[in-house]
Amino acid sequence: MVVANIFTGRSRRLRTLKPMPLPPGMRTDENGKSVNNEVLLRLPENEYALLRPHLEPVDLPQCQILYEPAEKIDFAYFPNNGMTSLVIVVRDGRSVEVGMVGKEGMVGTPLAAGMRSGPCRAIVQIAGSGLRIRSEVLEDTLLDAPVLRLSLNRYGLRQGLEVAQIAACNRLHEVEQRLARWLLMCQDRVDSPFLPLTHEFLAEMLGSARPTVTLASGMLQRAGLIENMRGTVKILNRKELEGAACECYGIIHNFTAAMRLR
Repeated sequence: MVVANIFTGRSRRLRTLKPMPLPPGMRTDENGKSVNNEVLLRLPENEYALLRPHLEPVDLPQCQILYEPAEKIDFAYFPNNGMTSLVIVVRDGRSVEVGMVGKEGMVGTPLAAGMRSGPCRAIVQIAGSGLRIRSEVLEDTLLDAPVLRLSLNRYGLRQGLEVAQIAACNRLHEVEQRLARWLLMCQDRVDSPFLPLTHEFLAEMLGSARPTVTLASGMLQRAGLIENMRGTVKILNRKELEGAACECYGIIHNFTAAMRLR
């Protein structure tokens, strides 16, 4: 909207105020359960009202595959907690993680760009729960939800940065630095020092051999940064772990923080 300044005769453009995010638990689904997903909490009431009748509560157990590469994405998922990995799988069965999604985002971002499939496997790595919506319904809703559309476009941009930065990280940095970066990114999404992760899983996500990851994990433990428990990694000193990580974590973290302010 453009209005004239009566004192100078010049026009100025009024900026549209963005909706402030609601605190977790201040918004509910159709069953009255709290919503903790940040994308949904940032929506204005009129846009959330469009989505709410179509949001289906869903448990997200560990190892559940939400969609496969090149296959139709039937649902978009808005996690309330837990963590889902976006994984590239090659012909011989090996895989490497290129992104992760927690309560800050949505699993199924290709849908926001009008695409029905994507290049990654989406697999739940830390069990949680969330809300899902059929892809066709989401696509229709986006036509009348500009804030949601903008939020998902920005989130897609953020994921693109993560993919590029992680690719550089996997090529240029030592495995202990990459492991520290991965653990920090994971903790950012689950808000807990306890991460239910095995060394076999960590090796798969980092694209490294299990003995190499076990050695790197042992180095971080001897430094007092983490504790390796049975099937779980406990972060003991986050500040020092940030110092042990490569600069990739800081780049991703700062970019994410800047986007949240917009």
